[in-house]
Amino acid sequence: MNHRVSRRRFLGNSALAMVAANVAHRSLAGRGAEENIAGGTWKAGVAKAIITPETSVWLAGYGSKRAPDGKLHDIWMKALALEDSSGTRVVLITSDFQGVPKMMSDRVFEQLSEKHQLERSQIMFTFSHNHCGPRLGDDLIDYYPVEAEQEQLVTKYTDLMVERTVELVGNALSMLAPASLQIGDGKTTFAVNRRNNREADVPDLIAKGIPLVGPVDHNVPVMTVTRPDGKLEAVLFGYACHPTTLSFMTWCGDYPGFAQLEIEEKHPGTTAMFVNTCGGDQNPLPRRQVELCEKYGHMLAAAVEEVLAKPLKPVSSGLRTAFDLVDLPYLNVVSREELTLLLQDSNALKVRWAKRLLAKLDAGDQFPSAYPYPVHAWQLGNELLMIGMGAETVVDYALRFKAEFGEGTWVCGYADDMISYIPSRRVWEEGGYEGGSNLYEYGRPAFRWAGDIEDRIAATVQRLVSQVRE
Repeated sequence: MNHRVSRRRFLGNSALAMVAANVAHRSLAGRGAEENIAGGTWKAGVAKAIITPETSVWLAGYGSKRAPDGKLHDIWMKALALEDSSGTRVVLITSDFQGVPKMMSDRVFEQLSEKHQLERSQIMFTFSHNHCGPRLGDDLIDYYPVEAEQEQLVTKYTDLMVERTVELVGNALSMLAPASLQIGDGKTTFAVNRRNNREADVPDLIAKGIPLVGPVDHNVPVMTVTRPDGKLEAVLFGYACHPTTLSFMTWCGDYPGFAQLEIEEKHPGTTAMFVNTCGGDQNPLPRRQVELCEKYGHMLAAAVEEVLAKPLKPVSSGLRTAFDLVDLPYLNVVSREELTLLLQDSNALKVRWAKRLLAKLDAGDQFPSAYPYPVHAWQLGNELLMIGMGAETVVDYALRFKAEFGEGTWVCGYADDMISYIPSRRVWEEGGYEGGSNLYEYGRPAFRWAGDIEDRIAATVQRLVSQVRE
């Protein structure tokens, strides 16, 4: 199905939950940017909300009971609404969530369609994959020990976040006002390909000056939103790396959280927004210390500041969007016999998975042979192509599509649905954690994707890009 559009805290106090961004003064470098501001060809609106839970929802990730013990800093959800000169709109949502499951994002998309007439192609709901954020819905449902009280807390928090997301987008749309967009690119190097470099070896390799190996994407894409009087309203930036510097029990946004806080401190009233590009096989190494997390956040913020200090490329007005769900087949759907054997497995996660799926079979359910995978393409003017893909895409996807579609291409993973790791063909053939038989960890009714996963995704991306560039 193709929905193409062309041209066109845990919180008790809502007033504290939804904070519209104020603006800050900043002179833009370059005559081109000044001319773009004078043109007034875009409208933009920005809003933000604290999403730090006020109940003991466990922290997501790492497959264990992780009850919160405090807060290092608040975590956030933010929205950027854009409208071109013809009235076409899009909304980009960024968040400090570990993963937004389909059962949550679908509810958001449905309500945004009803309340604001936004089609699926006009909304991208991204999450940083921060492991110091809260559990949501049925994301990684078998990953955690089962406790009825905890599931109730997660359900209530998820319901609240659906409400808050819809409210957030409404606030951003209500703030639409003339603006200009500019883009640039920076670089920072703390992301390491974790498949090709043993974590224990990395500090020694770095100390000895021995180059690390494996594909990486150290690019830091940046987009600014600036008002006609030169005030900097928002800075959107990305990087390809897991936010897994920390594994403790304290709420925070990991390195993207520290980076956003630093940028906002240097530019009071500006909203900083982070997207994880394609960091499925990339880790911040070394890690596990708050000092390192702060260091990586500063490195990323410094890369953004270097971009802001240079002349930026204006983005001409015009929005074209395309979206589709492509079926990704499983290699083999798990059988009742396999699940029954797993009831005696030493892996508690597999036992929980088997029990849940057997209960589904007993209730008369049939397992699907494929999963609907979300893919977006947004063309902003002639200068910026933004590709959005679900779940934990490995870095090969970003490298491939940027080479294929050229300068001004952003490739964002972690959009709309936290499905599983999404391997390239290379990673699938190599196997291992990101490419092997680990889909059970994500609750899927199979162990592994079929081997043509990259071909199917690439064909869909190519088709959608051709639509927005025609």
